[in-house]
Amino acid sequence: MTQFWISKLPVIVRKQLEGRHNLQKIIGNIGWMLADKVLRMVVGLFVGIWVARYLGPEQFGFLSYAGAYVALFSAIATLGLDGIVVRELIREPERRNEILGTAFVLKLMGGVVLFLLTVGSITWFWQGDALVVWLVGIIAVGTIFQVFDVIDFWFQSQVAAKCTVWARNTSFIILSIFKVGLIWFHAPLTLFAMAGLAEIVLGTVGLVVIYHRSGQRLKKWRWSRLWAGRMLKDSWPMILSGVSVAIYMKIDQVMIAQLLGAKAVGIYSAAIGLSEIWYFVPLAIVSSVFPSVVQARIDDESLYYRRIQRLFSLMVVLSLSIAVPMTFISSRLIVSLYGSGFSAAGQVLAIHIWASLFVFLGVAQGPWDLTENMTKVALFRLSSGAVLNIILNVFLIPAYGIVGAAIATVISQAFASVLLNVVIERTRPIFYLHIRSFLFVKYLFR
Repeated sequence: MTQFWISKLPVIVRKQLEGRHNLQKIIGNIGWMLADKVLRMVVGLFVGIWVARYLGPEQFGFLSYAGAYVALFSAIATLGLDGIVVRELIREPERRNEILGTAFVLKLMGGVVLFLLTVGSITWFWQGDALVVWLVGIIAVGTIFQVFDVIDFWFQSQVAAKCTVWARNTSFIILSIFKVGLIWFHAPLTLFAMAGLAEIVLGTVGLVVIYHRSGQRLKKWRWSRLWAGRMLKDSWPMILSGVSVAIYMKIDQVMIAQLLGAKAVGIYSAAIGLSEIWYFVPLAIVSSVFPSVVQARIDDESLYYRRIQRLFSLMVVLSLSIAVPMTFISSRLIVSLYGSGFSAAGQVLAIHIWASLFVFLGVAQGPWDLTENMTKVALFRLSSGAVLNIILNVFLIPAYGIVGAAIATVISQAFASVLLNVVIERTRPIFYLHIRSFLFVKYLFR
């Protein structure tokens, strides 16, 4: 935070921040990330709703299905490296060129494999439907360009989110305006998928430019077999965890398409778009406090657990602040934003929004899982929840339609993010911290 903004804060807050430069840096970083996400939420929601109204439930369903299908395989492209690369950059910043170079090559190989796998499989599943194959292929190309996200990992390790924010928001705003132009000129569905790809490419260019302006150079990156082995040894559970997360987030849309059709996917996607848009909140906060949590584990274990408890309590406050009001206004909100053609999404939103409580707590547990090297246990929790989600969808979608998919999501998220912690002995302390987090007044300000 700059001294200008600190001087505008209430006296009692300024006293808490005086001399605590690391805390100021964390709060400033959270501010940048929240500003980024709020901008994306407002503009993205406005443009996304406009696109949905223009395309209608069925075509919007095809576009949503293609994105969900690619997302199911996204863990292959990321290789579960995100948090691990940030962790290693914090621990050994002097080795950054080897770490970043190795992560870049690994993610590039993962992106190519994802593209071949998704296009090959969708061609086999949707024989004779060229539209779906084209949509999946266009979206899958974007995952290859996302290898440059390793630049973002460097800025995360430096708690310098503003660099990434400038790069990505520039491309986001430009392509949002472009999508409005597509609507204005009555463009076909495939061009909207191309616009999403163009946003990723332009954002990549921005990241590279800002990385160079910060004094770093891509040409200094180096491949290291040693670092590749170290990263993959720790990341393979995260790959499987990523698959589990993707199943959580996207399998419902894929199964709805197979069981109920593209129109049902479009209506369901409208609901979860308003529900999942809030998931940026825990991600922004956790990525900003992650370095301080890792450092606290090294310096003072009691401080380490106090910070985790505060983080959990904050997640409960934020998620309830979202879920409670959304439950009561969901139907009116859907109709006013999307139109009467999407009215069935109101009931879905009123149920699905409660998954945010467990998603927020699950995301907040991530730093503890990584710091304690509990990635295998995290994998077990996530994979168990993903399996439960599939089983519930198999029974609930035919019985209750898209409402059944929302119920399945909430139950499986609660099971994996909170309840399974009490079953596993090593994570039982975290379960108790989760329960205490509901007494947020006591622990949040402690």
